[in-house]
Parts: sequence; structure tokens; C-alpha cells
Amino acid sequence: MKINSVNLVISAVRRSQYPTDNKPEFLLVGRSNVGKSSFINTLINRKNYARTSATPGKTQTINFYLVNDQFYLVDAPGYGYAQVNKKKQKKFGLMMEDYLTNRKNLKQVFMLVDFRHKLTNDDIMMYNFLKYYKLPVTIIATKVDKIPITKQQQQRNVLLEDLDLVVGDEFVMFSNVTKIGKDEIHQKIERTI
Repeated sequence: MKINSVNLVISAVRRSQYPTDNKPEFLLVGRSNVGKSSFINTLINRKNYARTSATPGKTQTINFYLVNDQFYLVDAPGYGYAQVNKKKQKKFGLMMEDYLTNRKNLKQVFMLVDFRHKLTNDDIMMYNFLKYYKLPVTIIATKVDKIPITKQQQQRNVLLEDLDLVVGDEFVMFSNVTKIGKDEIHQKIERTI
């Protein structure tokens, strides 16, 4: 997939602000600090287009990135960050639930998990939440380059055991350093649109 154009169209906090052009959408969800911005930047071949932050919990809107004027990468607020107060957490939760249940052009969810660590309860809850709404999910295991190659299969098995993937859902190992998984995600998007 050749990336010709990328445009941050809107940072939305409510449904009335979402794009209305009915292009396919690919939602990114994941814990704060899992590497969603780096994932976006790698996919679109840009260094710092999506802002990476040293402070978890920075993204507080749903950001719609229009790619090649064909589809949207939709970046959701990270979950599971304790410093975000309960009121904000609830607001994010309601915003996400509204998006997941009402967005007809949502084609695929890319759920990012940190390959280096066991899944958190928040990760498992998010996956179950997505499955409750019968959404197609691709698990993206980020930061694969941080684990020695000899230990990667073992770590992959640990994550897959925790997740209990539904038939049809996929698991992709990804690194913004080595670019492993990038072509696989591009192909997935192309097949879907």
C-alpha cells in the first residue's frame, strides 16, 4: 500500500463531530503508552504525524486520520491509565461505547497490546467488550523488537492463551523499529476496503 496523503480531519468528543463521508474506518484501541501513535506513524510512513507523548493518557478525543482519501485510522483514548480521574474515565467509556455500537462504517478494530508484558485485566475486558458487540478484531502486539527472537514464540503463546481469540480474529506481531507486521496490516486494510 502506497501512502499518498494523510490528514487529521477531526478530533471528536461527540457523535455529531464524526466525519459524514461514510468511508471505511479502522479503530485503534489499547492501553495508554502501548504505542498507538508510533503504530499510526509507521503505517503512514511519517515520523511524528500522530503525536507520541511521554505522558500516558494524553489522547482525550477520538482522532480521525483520513488516509489516501480512502479510509480513516481512528485513534481512541488509551484505557487503563490510573491518573485519569474517574469522571473522565466514565466519559471516555461512554464515548467509546457510543462509537462502537453506532458507527456503521467501522470495519475493523486494531487492538494494540504490549508484547513485553502479560495482558492486563483492562486488555481482557476490552477484548471481551469488542466481542460482545461482535466486532472483527486484529490484535497488534507492539514493541516486538524489545523481546529476543528466541523468546518471541513463548511470549506469543502466553498472550494468545490469555486472550482466547475468537475464530476469525487475527494476531499480528508488530514493531515500529523493525517494521515487522506493517505489510501485514496494510494488506489487511486493502482486503477490507
